Amino acid sequence: MVDAVNPPGVWSPFGAFSMAVVQGDGQIVHLKGQVSLDVDGRVVGPGDMRAQVRKVLENIRDVLGAMGGFTTDVISLVHYATDIEAFMTTGNIRAEFFSAPYPVTTTVQIERLYHPDLVIEITAVAEIPRTRFHRP
Repeated sequence: MVDAVNPPGVWSPFGAFSMAVVQGDGQIVHLKGQVSLDVDGRVVGPGDMRAQVRKVLENIRDVLGAMGGFTTDVISLVHYATDIEAFMTTGNIRAEFFSAPYPVTTTVQIERLYHPDLVIEITAVAEIPRTRFHRP
């Protein structure tokens, strides 16, 4: 069984997707690709890779937090960057959200995202221990 999760405190999905999907009895959580949107759906840091990476990771943290999770529960990330060189300057920001053992990571450069001001999208998979997990 798979349950969709669209917690308050982050922007609302505007298409055929959920913010996260919980698989099985709630330990494995698949997050929708996060972009740099505030709670009202406005782009944060238009065209600014560093500002957007920070906001995207904050969104990931907040979606997980709604279920009792932390960024330390993330096991896998996929980054879709419009400029790989700019993305490579964000390692210190990622270090604020993740510590060893780090999530497995894939990074690809893409031509563009759905909005011209967006430069990064990140998907995540996390495993939240049952002792902390709760459905929002």
